[in-house]
Amino acid sequence: MDTLGEFDLIARFFTRAPRAADVVLGIGDDAALIAPTAGCELVLTTDMLVSGRHFHADVEPGRLGHKTLAVNLSDLAAMGARPRYALLACAFPASDADWLAAFANGFLALAERHAVDLVGGDTTRGPLNLCVTAIGEVPAGQALRRDGARPGDDVYVSGTLGDAALALAAIGGAVALSDDALAACRRRLELPEPRVALGLALRGLATAAIDVSDGLTGDLGHIAERSGVGARIDLARLPAAPWLAAMLGDGRRALALSCLLAGGDDYELCFTAGNAMRERIVAVARELGLPLTRVGKITAARELVVRDESGAPLAALPRAFDHFAGT
Repeated sequence: MDTLGEFDLIARFFTRAPRAADVVLGIGDDAALIAPTAGCELVLTTDMLVSGRHFHADVEPGRLGHKTLAVNLSDLAAMGARPRYALLACAFPASDADWLAAFANGFLALAERHAVDLVGGDTTRGPLNLCVTAIGEVPAGQALRRDGARPGDDVYVSGTLGDAALALAAIGGAVALSDDALAACRRRLELPEPRVALGLALRGLATAAIDVSDGLTGDLGHIAERSGVGARIDLARLPAAPWLAAMLGDGRRALALSCLLAGGDDYELCFTAGNAMRERIVAVARELGLPLTRVGKITAARELVVRDESGAPLAALPRAFDHFAGT
């Protein structure tokens, strides 16, 4: 195994010439220097991925590099921000050159797609732990927030829900999937697609937004709490892949409900918008080639209700992901 020292590791795998002229000074000094864009507000977010908690230790390193950045870009997308810069802090059990090359390639390939400059960070030896701070920009006053939902607004979700959680269930032996379904679900878990273009398109259309990282009911609940409203969701409208939709009609229904309503790692966007925006949102979906499904309504009553296929409220909702829960 080819091993490297800390500074050789950084220079070999993570140092790149800045692509943007507003990066005055990037990797190589005590801190980066950035010239903010006039008329924009900075949007900052941090996410940590811990081995055994957020990913399996044997995940392919290129996929892990992608996801390490993707979860942060998803937060920026939910704010309607254009990603600009990232800082990466990592603890690695060893400086394995082959593993690091694959990890860096996955991380930097996604950064390249979204014109993100890696401008700094830190490395050390320790249990595998990955932390990114991502910085984006949004025109002043145009950020999407969680506190703008109003009674009568439609509730939308992008893409499909539940596949990442279903992958975890299958890996853990709780359900058997076909080879094709498992591969598709694992891709959703390990290579999430941050909805950056959607976030930009929703400026001026959405009244509130959040990314679905901890489960639909939990994350929509954050919008409801911050906005002082409630929400009603129709289970029959939730977008799901065929294999997950089929599970709702058989003995695996409880697992399917958990994946759809409380499964984390989807990294789709959940957003609200007034009825007058419906045609424009259809146009956005068509332009992006991304399904945007109207799944419910914002209500004045401060409760979250999910109606089943017959229109009756579910008696109990599966618990959304919690980092400090026992399971």
